[in-house]
Amino acid sequence: MSDFHQHHLFTTLHRLERWNLEDLEASLHHAAVHRRMALLLPSLASEMDGEALPKILEHLKDVTYIHRIVVALDRATKADYLRALEFFSDLPQETTILWLDGPRATGIFKRFEARGLVKREGGKGQAVWFALGHLLGMGDCQAVALHDCDVVTYDRYLLARLCFPVLRPDIDFKFAKAYYARISDRLNGRVTRLFIYPFLTALRNFFPSQPFLEFLSAFRYPLAGEMSMQLDLARHIRIPSDWGLEVGILAEVYHNISTKELCQVDVAGRYDHKHQQLSAGNPNQGLMRMVSDITGSILRTIAAEGAKISPAMLGAVQASYLRLAQDYIERYAFDAAINGYPFDRDLEERSAEAFARAFYSAGDRYLTNLLHVPLLPNWNRVVSAFPDAPGWMGDLPYDDKKEFA
Repeated sequence: MSDFHQHHLFTTLHRLERWNLEDLEASLHHAAVHRRMALLLPSLASEMDGEALPKILEHLKDVTYIHRIVVALDRATKADYLRALEFFSDLPQETTILWLDGPRATGIFKRFEARGLVKREGGKGQAVWFALGHLLGMGDCQAVALHDCDVVTYDRYLLARLCFPVLRPDIDFKFAKAYYARISDRLNGRVTRLFIYPFLTALRNFFPSQPFLEFLSAFRYPLAGEMSMQLDLARHIRIPSDWGLEVGILAEVYHNISTKELCQVDVAGRYDHKHQQLSAGNPNQGLMRMVSDITGSILRTIAAEGAKISPAMLGAVQASYLRLAQDYIERYAFDAAINGYPFDRDLEERSAEAFARAFYSAGDRYLTNLLHVPLLPNWNRVVSAFPDAPGWMGDLPYDDKKEFA
């Protein structure tokens, strides 16, 4: 994706292939003397047996500009937790394992639930939220990067480019969103290609003056799970607890900082990770669940800014989306052809039709339950309710390790 295109809303940092990894990392190592960087890894216990995570750890062993690594370990038994302590023990950075299913974390969640703040439900959004609370409690880092643990094409160049915009004090963005080409032996990224892009176009045709839709449309890969931010921003944003995490965080960034303070950065020429099943017959699984949660996040955001959501509007947008998706599919077919990739047009069409059904169902659920907002409270509110929470969150992984290791 080496070009010079800049959107008028915010900065795009392109991958122009001139700076080698050694010089890039040396620049970050120098910056880390003045600004400490953390890395947040939301990880299922099962990913220790996956293809990607062991390779990611091998790369991280040679990274010198990361001060602290926080592993938010989810769906983990005590045996999984003990194994994780050993699994991550070779990392040279200060590394903490947040056992989200452990007795201490469970106790903290029960305190929060008793005050009506948050209920333990699991999922990546809650893991990220809890880990950010730990980092704020520790108070020894000024910036944090986040990426998934299933990236099979991971390398140090990806991490360095992700950290660069918020770690370098002379660059000094408050938030950076990654983008990349989702390709393996074919074009991937179905929800982004077949749903997000045509869906946002359809919504913008219906609401031409809606600023959040323009903002979201400016991102080259709005569903990228890789991002970095100044840690102080984490005090103010509310993390979505469902599969609308990436879009929901962008909505919070949109409301909390200026567009001059954010950027998108090309981190990889080729990117591939675990692929979800379409699950066309089950709206609560796979890509159908993802589309539903993303739809809810977008509708809530534009409704809060005055957009009128109605059954008639949903039907009109659904029809527009399907027409636009068919146009996008033809473009992808041409793009695949010139690059020599296989392209299953029937599968693409069936996926778009399934996404249209998921969108309409999610819109209908939104209209029948307007007050349901699956956003976790920001940490300023949590600390207001529980002034001792930073101490609990900071001490938790160390107390767990003393007791169970």
